Amino acid sequence: MKWALGASILLLALNCAAWQFQVPIGGNTSSGSSAGRKSTRVTSRLLTGTVLDKSDQPVSNAVVYLKNTKTLAVKTFIAEENGTFRFPELSPNVDYEVYAQRNGRKSDTKVLSQFDDREKPNINLRIDVTKPAPADKTDK
Repeated sequence: MKWALGASILLLALNCAAWQFQVPIGGNTSSGSSAGRKSTRVTSRLLTGTVLDKSDQPVSNAVVYLKNTKTLAVKTFIAEENGTFRFPELSPNVDYEVYAQRNGRKSDTKVLSQFDDREKPNINLRIDVTKPAPADKTDK
């Protein structure tokens, strides 16, 4: 009888210690749907990418436009010699639209979503620089 009472007290003490230190009994340390997810929050993002032509060659001196869809503010970056661009310190809570332009030719617009939780997303943009730019049709 004494050993049963001692065992009960020991179990009670272990339960109290586990509760105090938030150690789950049973060894399961994950909680619900957040299992396997990162617990750190991204406070800013760095968008990088490369402007390429249709044959995957870099396009230097293309102007890359980044539009904040919340404020409609537009930032620009002139692509480096190797076609790369970068936009640092972007808010993780905003969607951004990005496209490139060179000699009147424009890439497709791509979206960096606020639901994309990568800290350093990379978006490549393609411009067909071999075709002549569309003629400006203005009435004179």
